[in-house]
Amino acid sequence: MKKRSLGNSGLDVSAIGFGCMGLSANYGPPTEHGEAIRIIRSAVERGVTLFDTAEAYGPFTNEELAGEALAPF
Repeated sequence: MKKRSLGNSGLDVSAIGFGCMGLSANYGPPTEHGEAIRIIRSAVERGVTLFDTAEAYGPFTNEELAGEALAPF
């Protein structure tokens, strides 16, 4: 996976990010919890290190889901 630098922070992230919004809101019913965790972890296994979420998708539900999925990493 190619990397990109975020501004002057020195933080490198994957060139392809994953938008988590659809897992919790806005595109029909939320994805089943265990399946959402598997989807996020599958993205990590493929090299994704940039995950987009916002408190507007819950509030905080989407961040908690992403946090739980990413905790082992």
